Amino acid sequence: MTSAARPSGRPEGAAAVVIGGGLAGTTAALALADAGLRVTLVEGRPRLGGLVFSFRRDGAAGELTVDNGQHVYLRCCTAYTDFLKRIDADRLAPLQDRMDVPVLDADRMRLGRLRRTALPVPLHLAQSLATYPHLSPAERAGVVRATLALKGLDPADPALDGVDFGSWLRRYGQSSRAIEALWDLVGIATLNATADDASMGLAAKVFKTGLLSAPGAADIGWARVPLGEVHDTLARRALEKAGVRIRLRTRAEAVSRTDDGWQVSVANGPHGRERLAADAVVLAVPQRETHGLLPDGALADKDRLLEIGTAPILNLHVVYDRKVLRRPFFAAVGSPVQWVFDRTHASGLAGSPDGAGGQYLAVSQSAAQAEIDDPVAKLRARYLPELERLLPAARGARVTDFFVTRERTATFAPAPGVGRLRPAARTRTPGLYLAGAWTATGWPATMESAVRSGTAAAREALTELGFPQGQLPQEAA
Repeated sequence: MTSAARPSGRPEGAAAVVIGGGLAGTTAALALADAGLRVTLVEGRPRLGGLVFSFRRDGAAGELTVDNGQHVYLRCCTAYTDFLKRIDADRLAPLQDRMDVPVLDADRMRLGRLRRTALPVPLHLAQSLATYPHLSPAERAGVVRATLALKGLDPADPALDGVDFGSWLRRYGQSSRAIEALWDLVGIATLNATADDASMGLAAKVFKTGLLSAPGAADIGWARVPLGEVHDTLARRALEKAGVRIRLRTRAEAVSRTDDGWQVSVANGPHGRERLAADAVVLAVPQRETHGLLPDGALADKDRLLEIGTAPILNLHVVYDRKVLRRPFFAAVGSPVQWVFDRTHASGLAGSPDGAGGQYLAVSQSAAQAEIDDPVAKLRARYLPELERLLPAARGARVTDFFVTRERTATFAPAPGVGRLRPAARTRTPGLYLAGAWTATGWPATMESAVRSGTAAAREALTELGFPQGQLPQEAA
């Protein structure tokens, strides 16, 4: 076996073990295998994809393929876009030609739109903001002033990490209505936190990158097929084609140094325990699991990982016996409902004899701390009347199925001060690297952050193994 950190030259026959088969781990494994390493990917679940997955459900409308939650990305998510291309899935998750977000005011029953033109930044949003009906003229002018102030900030400035976004917005004259109808409309969905609970640094990253970096940066994309088809089926095919050995239903129990590299102790129910030898190990699992696997001394203070909180996302799945929504999605203000997506075709409902003519809506509720543990009956009683209020066509429709998916630890909590807790990809111990959306990518907990973290971990591993710069995986712009 080669040494854990080789000073120069291509390490012949080097081996790597990646622990975790989510987006971060899959990205790292692909990058390492593409560079010529012998890679083993260990995942405790019976599938890949981490918290981005699908499952089958039998109901009154027939068998459906259900995504655990609605996941979207933006054109500015260049690393995730490259990942989709790498696994041959980009055609299955297309982007809008131009950003266009229908926003329904539930109190006034008035529809507005946030959409861009082809004009340069920031004029690309000027027309949309000028006609946005959910804000007064004075509030729109205030948004312009805050946007100009935001444009001058550096999201990487450590001072911004300790400030909450809500206080900053109020300092710049944003009303409660402006925060609800614009800033939180975008921020809750991307940060998984309200403005008052979000780090100013992460909020600045979201708004500067998504709205102020390029005219098309905020164009929205989402999978038109089940998430499992993309992040499990196609990802697995790409990994296997790259030569990665995939070990599902296999749990990593310990990671330790040896005289000539690393050893990963794993357990697989029917096959018992075994030890995997490697020159490099990537931990691509959640922060608490990482804390349990990290050897002493790998981080200056690994207990800080336990200070990184988590935030939940709740998804409500409603199947109607008829079409009640004409658009692919919409957002709401003045309502407990946040974002609603049409999943009729992706779920298979459209092709099911039992679901013919019906429609399947997914209601995505981020920052759902107050409701994540509510019983299904309580959520049904709260949200079905609200959907009828928002969608007149739902008032005469019959609900054939209603169920809930809950991700209690969907993302890391982007609270003020979290930036100082997020570790870099390289640890203090050569040959051991960290990946995950919660690591120090500069992004909030998104699919983009997960992919960037996997690329960063692979780059660090290959650099320490002595690969020349030209052979390292490319970082996204």
